[in-house]
Amino acid sequence: MPDGLPPDQTLVEPPPGRDTATAAASSESGASVRRPGLVLALLATATFLASLDLLIVNVALDPIGRGIGTRDLSDLSWILSGYAIVIAALLVPAGRLADRYGRKGAFIVGLGLFAAASLGAALSGQLWLLVVFRVIQAAGAAILTPASLGLVLATAPPAKLHKYVQIWAASGSLAAAAGPAAGGLLANAAWQWIFLINIPLCLAAIAMAIPLIPNVRHDLASRIPDLLGGLLIILAVGALAVGLVKAPDWGWGAASTLVSLILAAVSLIAFVVRSSRAHVPIVELGIFRNVVFSSANVAVVLFYASFTLQLLGIIQWLEQQGDWSVVKTGFAVAPGPGMVFVASLLAARLAHRLPVGLIAAVGALLSGAGIALITLSTGGHAIHYASGILPGWLIGGFGMGLALPTMFSSATRDLPPHQAATGSAVVNMGSQIGSVLGVSLLVIFLALPDSDPHHGYAISWWTSTALALASAIAALGLNARRHAHTAGA
Repeated sequence: MPDGLPPDQTLVEPPPGRDTATAAASSESGASVRRPGLVLALLATATFLASLDLLIVNVALDPIGRGIGTRDLSDLSWILSGYAIVIAALLVPAGRLADRYGRKGAFIVGLGLFAAASLGAALSGQLWLLVVFRVIQAAGAAILTPASLGLVLATAPPAKLHKYVQIWAASGSLAAAAGPAAGGLLANAAWQWIFLINIPLCLAAIAMAIPLIPNVRHDLASRIPDLLGGLLIILAVGALAVGLVKAPDWGWGAASTLVSLILAAVSLIAFVVRSSRAHVPIVELGIFRNVVFSSANVAVVLFYASFTLQLLGIIQWLEQQGDWSVVKTGFAVAPGPGMVFVASLLAARLAHRLPVGLIAAVGALLSGAGIALITLSTGGHAIHYASGILPGWLIGGFGMGLALPTMFSSATRDLPPHQAATGSAVVNMGSQIGSVLGVSLLVIFLALPDSDPHHGYAISWWTSTALALASAIAALGLNARRHAHTAGA
């Protein structure tokens, strides 16, 4: 839940791949703006663009691999994981920097960085270079997203603040619905177009932002978080991903694998120690004493790992085993994410009548049931879309729409106001880490030595079901009895 809103308000939160982060308090809402509706449209469109890029690339991995000369998923996975890891590490410091030095400037810088990196990605002829530009692109997205939310809060008319934030957050749901089909169409022309399309849109947004968005007063009291902590997050999650993804090639007992996993563990411990001693840590460890917040984080990490196994697994299955075109695949997977928007509206209404933990748990169970139905219907072999894939995919998408908005909006419910923005960013950090784990697990399962190439897909989807079940159990913690603000200050 974005900072600046009452902690008991339930919002339509972002779908898979959403990158909400820190924001300013709503006390600045209603800054002098001539056309607040147009400003909102601009900010929501920019956020839509950053979110769209996540799902577009998922669908386009196969043509990208053909274009740069590699079909190895363990290598291609870094196009996704590198992006997610950097966003996870930069959300909190980027939001604080925007608060301190100006949200308008941060928004424009983020758009410019995103556009420049998109051009570099499109011109990349080698995998390592593409991953580098994806990392830079992620940095741009991590800067512009919290800045855009902060600007929404600062420029919305006070009477329409809640509605404006809902519209801003709903832009991610629309990106989820449009992403797969858009990615298929663009990649069918040439994979470079999934990046080139960003450039004119970003430049147009910058041209509009300069005269349209006001110079919101800066929060000079905002202190910059511990940047070393952010680097330790990158090192910990990155080393873990390397160890998991390369283990099938290196061997689980190989020195390289063990060094990667040990480095991940040491970096995580160092991050915890650093966070306990830094004056302004990336994550205030005391915040995890809040049962609802901790439950939401566990549920989100597990759910995103589950969903990534589903989405990327089905895309790879259709394109690699079914020999489906990227366009056909994109339109085939679009209905599932498209259900998120519909179900999220229902989730917001149900939150006033039912325990939020129950809503989130039911959603997670439906997501797991959907992929289980697909696994049972296809056996990991025959591809019958209408009868074997679509029903389970729609059920899973509907479950996601119930689960994720509830998890996100409930996470910061009991946090004191000064921790709400950071808490929201931490939950979104967890979603990116869950995505990295999901990608890594899929690579492991598809690399299993088995004469049946479909066996790895079946294992990955059953694992997704188990993770969704675990997420549902964790989500029940959202029903913990409400207390006065008890999180550690």
